[in-house]
Order: sequence, then C-alpha cells, then structure tokens
Amino acid sequence: MSASFEISVLEAPLSEAAIDQLASVLVDCVDGGASVSFMTPFSKGDGLRFFRKVAGSVAAGDTVLLAATLDDRIVGTVQLGLDTPPNQPHRADVKKMLVHRAARGRGVGAALMAAIEDEAKRRGRWLLVLDTVPGDNGYRLYRSAGWTESGVIPDYALLPDGRLCDAAVFWKRLR
Repeated sequence: MSASFEISVLEAPLSEAAIDQLASVLVDCVDGGASVSFMTPFSKGDGLRFFRKVAGSVAAGDTVLLAATLDDRIVGTVQLGLDTPPNQPHRADVKKMLVHRAARGRGVGAALMAAIEDEAKRRGRWLLVLDTVPGDNGYRLYRSAGWTESGVIPDYALLPDGRLCDAAVFWKRLR
C-alpha cells in the first residue's frame, strides 16, 4: 500500500461496493480483538448487515459516515451519531472508529478523527463524546488528539473473545 490516503464523507445511498469494503474493515478489527460491540466469530455477512443498517441511518440523516481510502480501498471509517434528544442539539456521539490493521501506523485514525470533528462543527455539534477500552490504540489516539477522559467504567463490555473490559469515557468541546 502507498502512504497516501483520502478522507471522504459517504453520502446516501451507499454503494454495495462501499458497504462491502466497510464490512471488511469491521471484520478485520473484530478479528484483531477490537471491542466495537461484536463477538467472535464475526463473519463478513455480519459486517454487511451492520453496515446496511448504518446506510439506513445515513439516509435518515441520523449518522454521518466517513471513510479513509487508500489505493482505492476503504481502510478506515468513523461515524458521527446525530440522533440526540431534543435537549442535546449541540452534542454528537463518535462511534465505530475503525482502521484496518494493514493500514495502521500511517495516520489514518488521526485524519479520521480530525475530519469527524470538522464535520461535527459544520453541523453545529460542538460537544462530542465517545468511549473506548483503556490502553488500546483508540485510547492513545484520543488522548493525543486533545480529548478529555471523564473516567473509567469497570467491566463495561466484552471483548470479542468474551473477556470483560473496562470503558474509558471521553469528551471534547470543539468551541
């Protein structure tokens, strides 16, 4: 793979090719042990079903979906959840920050996070929240990108192999 990648917003309707490539990234991340809501075994079909639901959320205007493309393949993605209650029109959730293991170490994650922050500001969302496993790659990325850790919730979720893991809750004010 070359070192150059591109970040873009994926608009509705999502193509089947994009859904397929997004699913491949998700499968790789779950296979690599990422705690992103799924358990192993996790199939390509599972990933396709998940991203078809995301495509519906994008079409409804509830989710902004970004993709990082390297050598004409999607190698990373992140979502901005806009479906917040009426008393939180200024807030959004950052979800499913995923980078294929073969593309890591190239700045893809940092570029996706910078782009999702720009999208949030563009859409009038200036308070972002997310959670991640303490000590994992995402945790280090968010700390280095200026996010504030609020605390750690013990035994919050399961890793794909069934072991319990904690969750660190982060927030970032964009204005």
